[in-house]
Amino acid sequence: MSSIRSVIAAGLLGLSLLTRVLGDNPINPGFPYGAQKVRGVNLGGWLVLEPWITPSLFDQTGNDAIIDEWTFGQYQDYNTAHSALVNHWNSWITEEDFVQIAAAGLNHVRVPIGYWAFEVGPGEPYIQGQLPYLQRAATWAGNHGLKMIVDLHGAPGSQNGFDNSGQKMDFPHWHSNGTNVARTNAIIKRIADMFKDNANVVTTIAPLNEPAGFDGQDVLDTVRQYWRDSYGNIRYPYGSSRESNTLVLLHDAFQPLDYWNGFLTAPDAQGVAMDTHIYTIFSDQEESMSESQHISTVCGKQSSLSSFDLWVIVGEWTPANTDCAKYLNGRGVGARYDGSYPGSPCVGSCNGKTGAASSFSSSYKTFLRKFWEAQVISYEKGSGWIQWTWKAENADEWSYQAGLANGWIPRDPTDLQYPNICG
Repeated sequence: MSSIRSVIAAGLLGLSLLTRVLGDNPINPGFPYGAQKVRGVNLGGWLVLEPWITPSLFDQTGNDAIIDEWTFGQYQDYNTAHSALVNHWNSWITEEDFVQIAAAGLNHVRVPIGYWAFEVGPGEPYIQGQLPYLQRAATWAGNHGLKMIVDLHGAPGSQNGFDNSGQKMDFPHWHSNGTNVARTNAIIKRIADMFKDNANVVTTIAPLNEPAGFDGQDVLDTVRQYWRDSYGNIRYPYGSSRESNTLVLLHDAFQPLDYWNGFLTAPDAQGVAMDTHIYTIFSDQEESMSESQHISTVCGKQSSLSSFDLWVIVGEWTPANTDCAKYLNGRGVGARYDGSYPGSPCVGSCNGKTGAASSFSSSYKTFLRKFWEAQVISYEKGSGWIQWTWKAENADEWSYQAGLANGWIPRDPTDLQYPNICG
């Protein structure tokens, strides 16, 4: 009898594993999500500006009030700002970057884009011109066998108040204004329409990056409805009952994964995955952790990633263990690590922790390798990972490209020196 039970149990386990591989998703995306691990990199700071990724763009303005893409257009002559942006779009990411990304054994790029690339409302000082580059990115990805995630990184009114949403503010306004949400839904329809017949390359659309669920139930209620609307807009872009093959990648809104248990799962929904971002540097408590504590913290994520009822992709993470990078917390804002951030105690000096890899000690580079591997191992307990970010002007500890060049990221992401680092 016990042997029969064993056979039945094994059969159920096999069915369960098959279901997890297929994800209850009878769609045909251009990548076998669930069966093959996502290994990718973000093209940060390209079509959405971030002061810490390209500090020179901001410093060259000579105006300390320019702290995000909104003020980049607001406080400069249009022609000056437009020229600087076009030069940046043409040079920061080129097809050669896609060549290098593919050569590094990666299979995905995530491309942040702001709502203003599609539509600028009255009084909004954003400068447009990003869309041809988004289309170019899809072409380059296709040329080099990469899959692309289009990520709406900034919404009208800002969904989180972060500078990477386009507009830095004390409290976001996206969720509290129905017009903002309606505009965002219209933009998702446009993105879905742009790429609906290119799902073999643009496999995934992420309808909004990092909405500020930590700001309360009002935000979460808006987000939950917006996710449902986005599902319909992305999965049904043909104006009929015909479904697309595009995966919908929802961010967890800074909630534990179990908050989302049962949300947009089969049989009610197909082709949905969850995006979670894992950083261990944005609080005083995290900054005070030892190197081994940083490693054990990410290793501790494995169980929740492996057991969740949707495919889980860790869409942002970094081998950096400090917030030392210049402007990381905002232009003109200091770091928690060295106590230059208002109200934070000093943990240590940022010297040798950020900037050029040539300033990094061999022991720090060894740690970066260990921390990188601990995260790759852990996040592949889910459906995979996308590191933030491909390149940065002056923060090599964050840069995948610099990690490859300086040895803390392997040329083959499966080539691990510390395969047992999580125990």
